[in-house]
Amino acid sequence: MRRLRIIGIGAGDPGFVTVEAVEALREVEAFFVLDKPGPASDLTRAREAIVDRFVPDDPGRLVYVPDPPRDRDPADAAAYEAAVVAWRDERVRRLRAAIEGELGPDGVGGFLVWGDPSLYDGTIRMVEDLLAGGLEADHDVVAGVSAVHALTARHRIPLNRVAGAVQITTGRRLAQAWPDGVDDVVVMLDSHLECRAYADDDVDVYWGAYLGTPDELLVSGRLGEVLPEIERVRAQARERHGWVMDTYLLRRAPLDV
Repeated sequence: MRRLRIIGIGAGDPGFVTVEAVEALREVEAFFVLDKPGPASDLTRAREAIVDRFVPDDPGRLVYVPDPPRDRDPADAAAYEAAVVAWRDERVRRLRAAIEGELGPDGVGGFLVWGDPSLYDGTIRMVEDLLAGGLEADHDVVAGVSAVHALTARHRIPLNRVAGAVQITTGRRLAQAWPDGVDDVVVMLDSHLECRAYADDDVDVYWGAYLGTPDELLVSGRLGEVLPEIERVRAQARERHGWVMDTYLLRRAPLDV
């Protein structure tokens, strides 16, 4: 039976690739890469570099599957959910065709997942949809270093405070309200810097972009004081690269007791 390996390759630094991930990379016969057009193709090149570095002698074939377009700014929440479902369905259709066309019945295929496959990434669900749709295969998941842990490591801070809770959420949800019952909030997938709504509050921010890459950017401090700097360097980075991959931790008083 085919085997599909979902491999977390970390947040950008090749040093984030674990020994388990390297061993998994060396088993794979064909890597299936959803290739995004335009500037986002940088992420495809980064995946190629990981394979070249850790499997230099006999790298598995990279099979490029064009990533379908996605409506990222629909009119309302219902339209957003519908757009995501349609996009995922088309991804699954394209991947199934590629896997059945490129991988033998006993072959080992791989997916190279940025960060960790369990955190705000759709690959596990996509593979589950493939199997539910009739693709004959087994699968496993190899953990990776997430952007959240890369962020806290680069800022040299713990993710949580003493006996405190942490919530990981999205910019879309942060725009609705600060999560109840927590003072430490990690925000991902925020293309509009929704933290602006809390600039007048007693909140510190630890922000990072392109974590683990040569283009890494870090800003920290009182949110209201450093927000203009984050906006400036973020805009410059988007102009330079055509895309931004960032995340941040908001830390609200009270402090540790």
